[in-house]
Amino acid sequence: MYTSSCAFSGHRPSRFHFGYDESHKDCPRLKTVLREYIEMLITRDVTTFYSGLALGIDAWAASIVLDIKANNPKAQLHAAIPFKAQADSWSLEQQKNYHDLLDQCDYSTIINEKYTRSCYFVRNRFMVDNSKYLLAVYDGGMKGGTAYTTKYALTKKREIIIIHPDSLMVTTTLS
Repeated sequence: MYTSSCAFSGHRPSRFHFGYDESHKDCPRLKTVLREYIEMLITRDVTTFYSGLALGIDAWAASIVLDIKANNPKAQLHAAIPFKAQADSWSLEQQKNYHDLLDQCDYSTIINEKYTRSCYFVRNRFMVDNSKYLLAVYDGGMKGGTAYTTKYALTKKREIIIIHPDSLMVTTTLS
């Protein structure tokens, strides 16, 4: 395990009350809180951040890390790709953003060549297994990848920061 690393997890924007509308007033607020906690982790000597580069939180967090990296080259972004064709069904704009992010990553790991029913779960376990922290944007629901990843991180005794996507309330297990 890398003691100075953090994995990201979060719902797809369709689950947020503002959906994919990044101009909605609550989306920049969420991104601001996300940035604050990424910057706080950097003060705790976190240098490597794992992102699955999925739509929404994964991509937003990756963009934030890359923005911070412009002034702090110690920050590293590691893409954990569940399968090679992850972005192939996305819109052209989403695909372009994905490839732009991927091209700027310091490292990337492709979990599976092709899609499997478990590839996202395997990707999430890989990120948690290689991290000390999990930073999740999570509404507390019992189903989905973020719920699974948060539960898995708890079993692995990772330090967890959860940002609620609607209230922006933050809960942590930080010591």
